[in-house]
Amino acid sequence: MKYSGKIFIFFFLNSLSAPLFSQGELGNWLMYFGTNRFSDDFSLHTEVQYRNHTAVPTDIEQLLLRTGINYHFAPSALVTAGYGYITSYDFDGDYSMADSREHRIWQQLILNQLVGRIKFEHRYRVEQRWVNQNYRNRLRYRIMTFIPLNKPTLGEGSLFLGLYDEIFMNTESTFFDRNRLYGALGYQFSGSTSAQLGMLHQQVGDQGKWYLQMAVFFNPDFRKTETD
Repeated sequence: MKYSGKIFIFFFLNSLSAPLFSQGELGNWLMYFGTNRFSDDFSLHTEVQYRNHTAVPTDIEQLLLRTGINYHFAPSALVTAGYGYITSYDFDGDYSMADSREHRIWQQLILNQLVGRIKFEHRYRVEQRWVNQNYRNRLRYRIMTFIPLNKPTLGEGSLFLGLYDEIFMNTESTFFDRNRLYGALGYQFSGSTSAQLGMLHQQVGDQGKWYLQMAVFFNPDFRKTETD
């Protein structure tokens, strides 16, 4: 295994001993994201997020399942339309029964740009949400940067920093919904597989909380090649 890969694994294993003494103040998100390319123009988005109230993933806060169809209309741009199903659970509640259920339709535009060695991703998202049968709309904007650490560009064997800030805005009631600030160390295992390990701070009103995040990205390309 290459040296940078060993660094990532060491960082990952070390994080598993993250402070467990403040369980209610540090949460945990375990996440999977997939972009499955099946034609030059289209791909399938798949996503699972298992969010916990505590650092140890035994007190579920939210389970998010999301999918969608991506249309790649340019090398650095795509649009998506999709559906999400989200169940939420109160802390120390009855985890066998969700306290709220949400059906969500969503659309987004992603624009990528390269400035020197740094990749920027702009994500604009619109959501139509049915939370316990109450309808509401929400707007989101996220700017993310990917900074390679051991190579001039992102690619196989790259160790990188991933940083983003995302703001959520309601179209009615209180305008500000929440803000998320994120920083992570990532490693690109291959052209289709990468992982990130980091921390996210979520601010909702006057309440803020930190979450340990572990994410796996698997983006296989199912298009046929000329040799198939």
